[in-house]
Amino acid sequence: MSVTLKELVDLFGGKLVGKDTTIDCVASIANAQVGSISFISDSKYRKSLASTQASAMILSEDDQCHTQLPCIVTDNPYAYFAKVSSLLNPNTRIPVGVHSSVVMGEVTNIAKTCAIAPNVVIGNNVTLSDGVEVGSGCFIGDNVKIGKNTKLQPNVTIYANCVIGASCTIAAGAVIGADGFGYANQDGIWVKIPQVGRVVIADHVDIGANTTIDRGALDDTIIEQGVKLDNLIQIGHNCVIGEHSVIAGCVGIAGSAKIGKRCKIGGAAMVLGHLEIADDVTISPGSMITRSLQKSDTYTALMPFQKHEDWLKTAASLRHLTEVTEKIKVLENTLAQLKLKNQ
Repeated sequence: MSVTLKELVDLFGGKLVGKDTTIDCVASIANAQVGSISFISDSKYRKSLASTQASAMILSEDDQCHTQLPCIVTDNPYAYFAKVSSLLNPNTRIPVGVHSSVVMGEVTNIAKTCAIAPNVVIGNNVTLSDGVEVGSGCFIGDNVKIGKNTKLQPNVTIYANCVIGASCTIAAGAVIGADGFGYANQDGIWVKIPQVGRVVIADHVDIGANTTIDRGALDDTIIEQGVKLDNLIQIGHNCVIGEHSVIAGCVGIAGSAKIGKRCKIGGAAMVLGHLEIADDVTISPGSMITRSLQKSDTYTALMPFQKHEDWLKTAASLRHLTEVTEKIKVLENTLAQLKLKNQ
């Protein structure tokens, strides 16, 4: 597929500066070749403009004057580049129709425009809306509802009664609606608590490969509109993830935690159960959050890395921190008394 810069501006806005050029692919600024378009969204990459082989660039107003290449000027080059890349790299679609190997339950409601690949299992009373794609090997349990244009990649499992919104993408191996981790202790024996809630996922949610979202024990687990989840995330039962939050890989969110709107959680962070995180909070990678966060801010709970022998010394010092603090208080009190005597 080829497109001109003017056609891109007509589609996505922005301002064309220089010659209207035809491009046919996107590329990083370092590896761009003739016919490709690239971008910079950080001024530290300006020096690469002199050597890039790209035919055109997507830039901010501040960066435009640093190149003679044809360019599209926009307030958000990164987002603009994403739109151009989506245009030039459309997703491949499964052919519309139901493959002959699909196992179908009773009283299903499958729109004629759905595309269902081989070896899919669909339970009873399932609703698949217009444009839904189901990749090979998926399992969709009884009473599941999936909204328009949602795509399940291969080997996704959707347990019974879950609701998936429109225009979602669920990557390979994800598991939606498995039992939450709920047990009651009786005389040292763990008694399983039935998990009778659902997982309810709103529109425009992306879920990465091998991410798991547990069904609620009583209430539903809720993923609100526009949430983006990376690979290998665990979301416990009864959690609520607020709209347009983004969560990086290997994060664990324990049961009944509530994440606010537009939050950003870095990779391998942990949020303990029953905590509430305010809107617009950023949690740094690797942090363990042990109390609710009621104010929008950036929070970090991770010791900086050091050479191992230095880390051992730091850890030893931390063990004696309370003792050292008490000694400092005594010294401060003694110093204050000496000052009073000398007045």
